[in-house]
Amino acid sequence: MNAAVFDTNVVVSGILSPSGIPGRLLDAILDGLCRPVVTDSIMAEYEDVLCRPKFHFPPARIHLLLDVIRSCALSAPSFLLRFDAPLPDPDDAVFLEAAASLNVPLVTGNGKYFPRRCVGEIRVLTPSAFFQQLR
Repeated sequence: MNAAVFDTNVVVSGILSPSGIPGRLLDAILDGLCRPVVTDSIMAEYEDVLCRPKFHFPPARIHLLLDVIRSCALSAPSFLLRFDAPLPDPDDAVFLEAAASLNVPLVTGNGKYFPRRCVGEIRVLTPSAFFQQLR
């Protein structure tokens, strides 16, 4: 089974565009074709972002989605990384640490926030690249 850490932008894009690749990745998670890797910090970020008023997502649907993600997810152990170079957004470290802890890729639509000089050997994939691996 394929597992990955999904950056928040992939989850948001999946809800906004259910027929797009991020939406199909959410479907793959819900259908059990892949497992998200999460930590408490990642789940808290998902909830914080998805509940922002600008998205107008119904709170009940968001909480249902988060409950489903949590129920099928792999929980990443605590893992602190030392970065050779600082990340553009230090808050993104939790995604890389979760990926490194279970040796799974990080799937993101914002690759520029995870430059090669910072991520080392951690695989950073676009949603399309990860989707192709599922096929």
